[in-house]
Amino acid sequence: MDNERGLAVSAANRTGLRLQWSPVIAGALAAAALSVILIGFGAAVGLGVSSSSPSWRDASAALALLSGLYLILQALVSFGVGGYIAGRAQRVIGATPSDEIDSRDGLHGLTAWALAVILGATIVALVGLSTARPVVQNRPSATAAEPLLSAELDRLYRSQRRPANIDIGYERAEAGRILLTSSGRSGVSADDRSYLIQQVAAATGLPAAEAEKRVDSVMGDARTAIQRSRRSAVILAFSVAAALLFGAVAAWASAGAGGRHRDGAALPEWMGGRPTTAVPIV
Repeated sequence: MDNERGLAVSAANRTGLRLQWSPVIAGALAAAALSVILIGFGAAVGLGVSSSSPSWRDASAALALLSGLYLILQALVSFGVGGYIAGRAQRVIGATPSDEIDSRDGLHGLTAWALAVILGATIVALVGLSTARPVVQNRPSATAAEPLLSAELDRLYRSQRRPANIDIGYERAEAGRILLTSSGRSGVSADDRSYLIQQVAAATGLPAAEAEKRVDSVMGDARTAIQRSRRSAVILAFSVAAALLFGAVAAWASAGAGGRHRDGAALPEWMGGRPTTAVPIV
């Protein structure tokens, strides 16, 4: 008889600790949707962490820092809401100790966070593929330098005497590949520099001395643009990593708060709950 009772309690505990996927999926979808809304709003008001636009290169360090902080803040809000839903919506089945319930609530919140991250990464990858595919089809000679150094390439081949029907797409792509080496440790080689000067002089009709002066000026600007782009990439990587880590903590804590709210306890003050005041005993 005692053995049967022990087996029943053990089965109930195993049932109570089982991961429930419906609350996890609901929390993950809510977190992903809210994150998309907040990131879209931040991008609309100019709080993009990084951009391929030439105007982003002149952005101040304060704007880059503010953009990174906003990315972390939206992760706290989005994953916090998703974790709360995951903890609040699940059911407690069987007799389970309170500490095990808290651990299970946090596990549900963390699982919802992981699923939301996967959904967000999938959306970003699909959007990136859809936007990059037409560029590759329309301009097969385009390189990675085109969106980054488009202003420098325009200035490099700017001319008022070139006929309008001449396509210099391949020359721009070749010059872009050369300019990308300007930020390396050895910089642009002497042969590439001489070749680029000849190309610019032939495409624009400039004298050799003016073409050389233009190439040197553009190479310096390209080096600065690439360095600023690397700085933006570092800020973006750090902000994304910090946002995801803080989001995991927020999802775990919010799921625990949602579970306690489900069990009849009041919400904590950091989630908008009313502060509880101790009643003095007379």
